[in-house]
Amino acid sequence: MGILDLVGEVAGAVAAVEGAEKLDPEAGLLTKGIAAVAGFKGAGALENMVGKKEEEADSDNADPQA
Repeated sequence: MGILDLVGEVAGAVAAVEGAEKLDPEAGLLTKGIAAVAGFKGAGALENMVGKKEEEADSDNADPQA
């Protein structure tokens, strides 16, 4: 895992906590913690999906007769 992957996951966690606070200004620590974990995991999953799509596109472009 590179530093950029970690930065992306942390940014996802921060965005999720900010979103939870916007939806419920009186959100408790548990709610914010759950949002942070969901944002962290979601950003990681999104990065993996984008990486796989890029690999598929590269392999499709490398073999024009497929």
